[in-house]
Order: sequence, then C-alpha cells, then structure tokens
Amino acid sequence: MTVEIKPIKRSKELTQLSREHHDGLLFVWKLREGLKQKVTIARLKQYTIWFWQQHIKPHFFQEEKILVPHMPANNPLAVQMKKEHDCIRELILSLDKNAETTSFIHLADLLNNHIRFEERQLFPFLEQSLSCEELNIIYLQLEKHPVCAGIWEDEFWVKKN
Repeated sequence: MTVEIKPIKRSKELTQLSREHHDGLLFVWKLREGLKQKVTIARLKQYTIWFWQQHIKPHFFQEEKILVPHMPANNPLAVQMKKEHDCIRELILSLDKNAETTSFIHLADLLNNHIRFEERQLFPFLEQSLSCEELNIIYLQLEKHPVCAGIWEDEFWVKKN
C-alpha cells in the first residue's frame, strides 16, 4: 500500500515564506549531497555562510519581525520558532571557529525539522487564527522585505562521473 503525500495548500499571504522554505530544503539537500561526496569542510562552510547571509538571516527577520507581532504573547508555536531560530543561528555562526562534518549533519537535520514544523504547525495555526485583514498586512509587509538570494556558482552537490 502506497501512502500518497499531498502538497500543503498555503494561503497566498504566506506563499512567499513557503517558497523560501522550499529553498531552505534545497539547501539541506545540497549540504547532504556535499557530505556524501566528501566535499571539503571549507567549501561547505563557505556555502553555508553565504546562504545564511543571503537567505536564512533575512527569512528569520521576516518571521520574527512580521509574523510574531500578530501572534498572542508567549504563544508556544512562536516560542518554539524563536528557540529553533536561535539554535540554527548559533550553529551557523559557530562554523567560523568549529566546523566539522557533524556540524553540517546537525545543521541539515535542525533546518529540515524546523521547516517541517513551520509548514505543518505554525503556518496552519496562523491561517486559521488570523483574520483576512491581518494576513493581508503580513503579505504587504513581506513584500517590503523580500529575500532575494543570488546564485551560488560552486555546484559542489552535482555528482561527478
């Protein structure tokens, strides 16, 4: 028996964040591919720092400064999101001093689980509990703070034959 996994239907107001999550999952996949292919720690670190600056850091800004103000104070989902952001941030910033294979494995797992949490729990909560007006305000604020990651030239994740 095959279990069919249906894509999550996201409101238009949060679609931008979901697209960024897709980019985050692609980042996780690329890290894992790089690890499988025994890419040097230096290359993985360079890519991770670049992706942090171009994508993850501005994405965290969006969620913390745009989404959280629309949530009840001390909401457990907001608290979990912020805690996970802090763990991911600390791990990435620690790569300058202490980067090893296990750091990237841990980062890939943390980020993957975090994105799944937001897509499966946090966003559905927001879509169900916020008014159309609040969701629209979020949408307009997200448009003012887009995440525009550039292109990383070193495709270390591509298998060499």
